Amino acid sequence: MKEVYVAKTASRGIAVASVLKYQEPDYTPDRSCITEAQAAEEKAKFAKAKETVKNVLSALAAENEIFAAHLDMVDDFTLQEGVDGKITGELKNAQVAVHETIQEIAALFGMIDDEYMKERATDIQDVGKRLMAELKGITLPDIGSLTREAIIVAKDLYPSDTVKINPDFVKGIITEEGGVTSHVSIIAKSMNIPTLVGVGALLDSLGDDTVICMDAEKGIIVVDPDEKTLAEYQARKEDYEKERIRLLNLRNTPAVTADGKRISLCANVGNLEDIQKALEMNIDGIGLFRSEFLYMENTHFPTEEEQFDVYSKAAQLCPQELTIRTLDIGGDKELSYFEFDKEENPFLGWRAIRISLDMKDMFKQQLRAILRAGVFGHVRIMFPMMISLEELRAAKEVVEECKAELKAEGKAYDENIELGMMIETPASVLMAEEFAKEADFFSIGTNDLTQYLLAIDRGNKKLADKYDYFHPAVLKAIAHVIKAGHKEGIKVGMCGEMAGDAKAVKKLLEMELDEFSMSAGSIDYVREQILNV
Repeated sequence: MKEVYVAKTASRGIAVASVLKYQEPDYTPDRSCITEAQAAEEKAKFAKAKETVKNVLSALAAENEIFAAHLDMVDDFTLQEGVDGKITGELKNAQVAVHETIQEIAALFGMIDDEYMKERATDIQDVGKRLMAELKGITLPDIGSLTREAIIVAKDLYPSDTVKINPDFVKGIITEEGGVTSHVSIIAKSMNIPTLVGVGALLDSLGDDTVICMDAEKGIIVVDPDEKTLAEYQARKEDYEKERIRLLNLRNTPAVTADGKRISLCANVGNLEDIQKALEMNIDGIGLFRSEFLYMENTHFPTEEEQFDVYSKAAQLCPQELTIRTLDIGGDKELSYFEFDKEENPFLGWRAIRISLDMKDMFKQQLRAILRAGVFGHVRIMFPMMISLEELRAAKEVVEECKAELKAEGKAYDENIELGMMIETPASVLMAEEFAKEADFFSIGTNDLTQYLLAIDRGNKKLADKYDYFHPAVLKAIAHVIKAGHKEGIKVGMCGEMAGDAKAVKKLLEMELDEFSMSAGSIDYVREQILNV
């Protein structure tokens, strides 16, 4: 018997079953050279593969919106241009051209120090896998054909691998790679399948008949359990199922503390699909809509109309509250169609509100779209990375310019839209009392705030044990911000990782935090904690 401890829980639960090792086919491209005369033939191969994949994804998209996004990726101009350029300009065959272009696009997302955004690289690679399978004549493996109970153990899984999973047979999922915000994790949560990701090398040490017990809440894997351990996990599995049903029954209970204070429970999202998933949790609104996805998953700066289409749909989906953070790009978030100057420390460089105020025309396109979407629900604008009153006032002035333009054009907009800001820099903490006089609301971003307060790169694995939002300095900063906001009568929320940590709920409620915004998978657990405080 051997125990393995894992840090990343993607979907909670307990499972006991034998292993099914999932091995991917070899998608390595054939690297044979081509001549100029063969370029047209290779482009035709790609076009045929693309059309086949589009047909498959169209059918899948009708059942699951994850694949609607994949369908957009297949039709993306960046993919088409990249493949065509490698075939005609570099005389690479279709397989190599597709492989290299997919890797380049995925790398843009993979470099970002934000797990949610980093995992979008997996979706792009999934699309590439489908294209490569068509070009190589490979049949994609089908986990859906499984006829025995098993825990799937794989190097990694993609949405196309998991969409046909039958939860009657797949009792758990363990991957050596991957992250908790991947679409595979989202699918696993929707099926209530216990899932652990990023467990490291495990596959080679297991056989297909190896029995495993896994506790995906505590992050424990027991390989070859003895009879006593097996019985213990079976009993815990039954207890967990009862607990899960109890939490589901709490979803219709408003988040009110034992002494009667109503707390807002909101979700952090990046697109319309995320909103629909979050609504299943009976949320009070969207506390953070990451608008940068509209920019990063595009081939150009999105137009006002393109943004209005998304924001208005989002507001109609969640009319009770939709807080849209204006473009938070720069740092480790790059755009394929815009070249940033190289900076020695991009996290302290030209990013977020600094870019928006410098690129005023682009900023106005976004603000006009948000203002127009405001007529469809309770939409709020939130500015990131503020450090001075001058920045806040400048941003508010641009909003007023946009309002005047829309009024002159006779376009409907929200005249009284709320204008808030992220508290995520030491400067914004120290200036919280002054900011509170001019902002309509605060949202504390604990991820960056912890990084900047402690002078610790949150992506540095050597310092991971020191990156701690329970550090006294961080807690004092949070308490100060909440007190400053309440003194001026504005609501204070939190949209960093700390807001979704059940262990932090009591402390944050003691500080009188008004709104908790988090990934949808944490809402049930935070709600329970709120009800018990």
